[in-house]
Amino acid sequence: MKIEDLPLEKKIKLINEIPDEPAQPGEFSLMELLAIACAREVRDDDIVFAGTGLPMLGIMTAQYLYAPHAVLIYESGVCDGKTMHIPVSVGDHRAAYMCSTLGGLVDTFGWYLQRGYVTLGFLGGAAIDKYGGVNVTSIGDYFNPTRRLTGSGGNSDIGTMARRVVYIIPQEKRRFVERNDYTTTPGWWCWDFSTDPPEWKPKKEVWKGTPFAECGPVAVISNMAVFRFDENGIMYLDTVHPGVTVEQVQKNCGFELNVSRVRGETKHPTYRELFVLREFVDPEMIFIQDRPDYPEKIQKLVDNL
Repeated sequence: MKIEDLPLEKKIKLINEIPDEPAQPGEFSLMELLAIACAREVRDDDIVFAGTGLPMLGIMTAQYLYAPHAVLIYESGVCDGKTMHIPVSVGDHRAAYMCSTLGGLVDTFGWYLQRGYVTLGFLGGAAIDKYGGVNVTSIGDYFNPTRRLTGSGGNSDIGTMARRVVYIIPQEKRRFVERNDYTTTPGWWCWDFSTDPPEWKPKKEVWKGTPFAECGPVAVISNMAVFRFDENGIMYLDTVHPGVTVEQVQKNCGFELNVSRVRGETKHPTYRELFVLREFVDPEMIFIQDRPDYPEKIQKLVDNL
């Protein structure tokens, strides 16, 4: 019997029977690796502000496995929805299934985020500098840019007011830069305009005494690696994805990357994590179409039901 043909009750029972051991190369796709990397950033007591795509996949997988008490907020106004399957977007009505509250932007940004309740935010960006600052505004001179981008939206609010922020950004030299042409969302360093002339300082000094001095990026997940930030607010390489070398990551960074703290390879998704991601979170393959077959030992578990 195929897994997708099983009744929901048997699927749920099967979760704990799936081995919680790392899958082997070729048994998972890159997108699945990234989704699980997002999921592992979620803590059980988190209030998570997430957007469409990988963040949705990550938080929903985490809720099934190791963060059942985490609360998910979508900017559309949904708070604490109990979504059965992945919504197409944050405005999809499926996101509101069994939610605690259903409001709007004023509720999500004004009540939850700006009052300091959000503990984790997932964001993207056109470019990120080594200080964790993100640009989604313009490339080149602001007043005469070579390219005008979409603008902040909620990026600046979430990136500076969520206690922890995880960015998901494709790995390219033009995207990982020494300093942004324009900083939409400050990272761990920013300008201190109280001095004349303004000085470039750690944000913890500039924002000292405010509720958001300790809020900022904790990780960047790319298609090649996972990055984190040191005690000085500078990005360093944490792990490289399977098949990727440290040298390849450095080649795709526009600054001299600290590689002295590399812990090795990004942990593979476990069979249990893949099972939840595929069969519960995104069974319709809305966001992840590349889905390798289960190995024989996993398929046997289903066949023996």
